Amino acid sequence: LRLRPDRVAMQDATAQMAMLQFISSGLPKVAVPSTIHCDHLIEAQVGGEKNLRRAKDINQEVYNFLASAGAKYGVGFWRPGSGIIHQIILENYAYPGALLIGTDSHTPNGGGLGAICIGVGGADAVDVMAGIPWELKCPKVIGVKLTGSLSGWTSPKDVILKVAGILTVKGGTGAIVEYHGPGVDSISCTGMATICNMGAEIGATTSVFPYNHRMKTYLNKTGRKDIANLAEEFKAHLVPDPGCHYDQVIEINLNELKPLINGPFTPDLAHSVAEVGAVAEKEGWPVDIRVGLIGSCTNSSYEDMGRSAAVAKQALDHGLKCKSQFTITPGSEQIRATIERDGYAQVLRDVGGIVLANACGPCIGQWDRKDIKKGEKNTIVTSYNRNFTGRNDANPETHAFVTSPEIVTALAIAGTLKFNPETDFLTGKDGKKFKLEAPNADELPHTNFDPGQDTYQHPPKDGSGQRVDVSPTSQRLQLLEPFDKWDGKDMEDLQILIKVKGKCTTDHISAAGPWLKFRGHLDNISNNLLIGAINIENGKANSVRNAVTQEFGPVPDTARYYKKHGIRWVVIGDENYGEGSSREHAALEPRHLGGRAIITKSFARIHETNLKKQGLLPLTFADPADYNKIHPVDKLTIQGLKDFAPGKPLTCIIKHPN
Repeated sequence: LRLRPDRVAMQDATAQMAMLQFISSGLPKVAVPSTIHCDHLIEAQVGGEKNLRRAKDINQEVYNFLASAGAKYGVGFWRPGSGIIHQIILENYAYPGALLIGTDSHTPNGGGLGAICIGVGGADAVDVMAGIPWELKCPKVIGVKLTGSLSGWTSPKDVILKVAGILTVKGGTGAIVEYHGPGVDSISCTGMATICNMGAEIGATTSVFPYNHRMKTYLNKTGRKDIANLAEEFKAHLVPDPGCHYDQVIEINLNELKPLINGPFTPDLAHSVAEVGAVAEKEGWPVDIRVGLIGSCTNSSYEDMGRSAAVAKQALDHGLKCKSQFTITPGSEQIRATIERDGYAQVLRDVGGIVLANACGPCIGQWDRKDIKKGEKNTIVTSYNRNFTGRNDANPETHAFVTSPEIVTALAIAGTLKFNPETDFLTGKDGKKFKLEAPNADELPHTNFDPGQDTYQHPPKDGSGQRVDVSPTSQRLQLLEPFDKWDGKDMEDLQILIKVKGKCTTDHISAAGPWLKFRGHLDNISNNLLIGAINIENGKANSVRNAVTQEFGPVPDTARYYKKHGIRWVVIGDENYGEGSSREHAALEPRHLGGRAIITKSFARIHETNLKKQGLLPLTFADPADYNKIHPVDKLTIQGLKDFAPGKPLTCIIKHPN
């Protein structure tokens, strides 16, 4: 498909490279409305205000670059502290029938407002900002029919946790998930956004809900009554067509759905909250919960905070506080200001919580965690979306589970995975046993939202006089140089940099956390290339054999050695290679360090596209079992490139050392 999106949104970690690429295009202004959102570079340490001040100080160079580039090229700029990109989009930019792309894999969050919102890499965003049609392989459509209605402890999060358990992390690849059926009306607009947001974890192109009265209410409450009226007028186009066909149908009865908790180490390993404690004991996972964390772009709405506060209030009424550490991340400045005004934030503090900055924080590894040592086995529960190994705190022994905010709150109060709030009792300060009642909270405030501080910088009408400076000695930003061009010949005797064993997400290929500070400097961030991937030759991370010296060393160092000596290389990958974040650095880095092809059993959609956009060959085995024929010490020749065409396979010749 060649599409014309209505809008582009970029978060600050991916916007750096996107704007550097746009600058290299030589165009004076973006062709479609576009925005930059500062949410990824704020590290959680002690509390919201202090963390924000520190982030503004240490990231000043990057924020100045993004603000000035936005002003020069006509891009709106949401300053640090404004909130998480997807919450801002839902509050301001998404609407029924919109087509929006964002440089973040959780962009589908906007499907909760009936918009088609798709996560892409920076190069795709640059195409759209440059007025070039955006190319997308036509997706299939998976229908999820919802019947019954949500009640009790069951939440919208449980719908997507259930779907993830059914479809797995790659079951939605190449498809849009369309929710429909009578059960839809029992879910709030922000609840629908939660479900669409975490659709990224099943590999879906995006997810979407049909327009209904819950969306109308949300549009009215967020100051967009005119859009709500238009949506009502054209409602027939914003719901499934009568008799429409789905490529696959899943049916979920919300009356029968129970609270779920998924993990550890993968977001599709689903357990009922009632059973997870027993499963954990059987598997040897720690049952004591060290930290409970609520918020993130998936679950930080007014309703989410209200339901969590309702649980916390019951504990406080019986003299209890959280046994686990407890953190709260508001989704936006508007949510923060409103939950402060309405008392939710204070209740969550009183039960032992720390309110962090309006930012991604621990969800993406921006967490200066002090309560454990690296390598210490422990359990955390979050209302986030991903729980890959080491994602939240860079500790591979942290067992992270994802669930709803209200379940996180209940488990943090109890301090153990063995607690089921539907059936189990807590003991109050007075020694009397009591049971938590299912939380009830308003989906939207009775009065208007409190907008809080003004954190938006509108681009000037004419930004041509604006300077955008990048220092040649900067360690954070680096202007891009063109990659070398293909010589038009087949690729012969390619060295294998690494043969990856098992799951390899974009976190494994280009880690986040402390590396986020280099997202605008390609050479510096390339020092994290594939440091999390497991080498099949020795079962270790960041340890590969240098084919010339025969010594084992870090992956980036080996890649740089090959590049310096003119040795071209490939990566061999497993299933669903590149799942997770949309970060195009996972494609830019191997290209920068001399990679030519990535050969796998299968790819995640965004990563495959990113590789193509940066001039790397993303190839899949015609027979996945051929993965086993290749040894890390082999050399590969790829033939047929001169006649490269759609649907025409290439040939790979494997040369063993003998």
